[in-house]
Amino acid sequence: MLFHQDQRDRNADTKRIHALFEIVYTLVDFMAALTFLIGSVMFLYESWQTFGTWLFIVGSILFATKPTLRLARELKLAAMGDADDLADRLNG
Repeated sequence: MLFHQDQRDRNADTKRIHALFEIVYTLVDFMAALTFLIGSVMFLYESWQTFGTWLFIVGSILFATKPTLRLARELKLAAMGDADDLADRLNG
């Protein structure tokens, strides 16, 4: 099941994958906020507005990346669970 706590805590590998995705998610979140902050300051100066606009676009792409990362993490964890289930069926 996607987005279920049990998927994350199943074994050491799933804990590691979950932690790795959380680090990347946090970095993307921080970079998105930083690009919006810098872009906002650039909008105060007419000569920097074009570059500020590009920073807003980059920030928007980074914010759109966040749910993509979460879905990729959950699909990866679900796939790892399928492998565990298959191994259990074969062994027992």
